[in-house]
Amino acid sequence: MTRAASGFRGNKATLPSKPCLACGRPMSWRRAWAKNWAEVKYCSDRCRAVRGRHG
Repeated sequence: MTRAASGFRGNKATLPSKPCLACGRPMSWRRAWAKNWAEVKYCSDRCRAVRGRHG
């Protein structure tokens, strides 16, 4: 994939990040989460499933 095709033209360190509620790992902003970044709580489907089972 070329640089122009990906659309990313910056430094990943400048992207916003926040911790996952299940594992605590920092997760950085993704284009897929652009419309609902405020609502994103988990870094993966696995963390969402584990968090749902344990409270």
